[in-house]
Amino acid sequence: QVHLVESGGGLVQAGGSLRLSCTASGTIFDINAMGWYRQAPGKQRELVAARTSGGNINYSDSVKGRFTISRDDKKTVALQMNSLKSEDTAVYYCNMDVWARGQDRYLEVWGQGTPVTVSS
Repeated sequence: QVHLVESGGGLVQAGGSLRLSCTASGTIFDINAMGWYRQAPGKQRELVAARTSGGNINYSDSVKGRFTISRDDKKTVALQMNSLKSEDTAVYYCNMDVWARGQDRYLEVWGQGTPVTVSS
């Protein structure tokens, strides 16, 4: 069974930076797409940034130029967040398409979420 463990969330002042990290555990054969989503109170979960196995990257318009997604190693994806704004406050979720032992296809896996609070 595959689990995603996120770290790096917390409280930061507006204009500051945080780095989120997410590592997959389990017997994993391959990871296709990796991404970060967020959900603010009272709002729907939205895509923040996504990276395909081929290296194509998409960012939401609200974070372009401030956030950077990277694949640190085979099982780890990171999100560097700079120039944070109060509207970036949300719970951030890691997402991966994973092919692991016991599976006959890639399956979507979610992390438990890590809260980010930006104070103005």
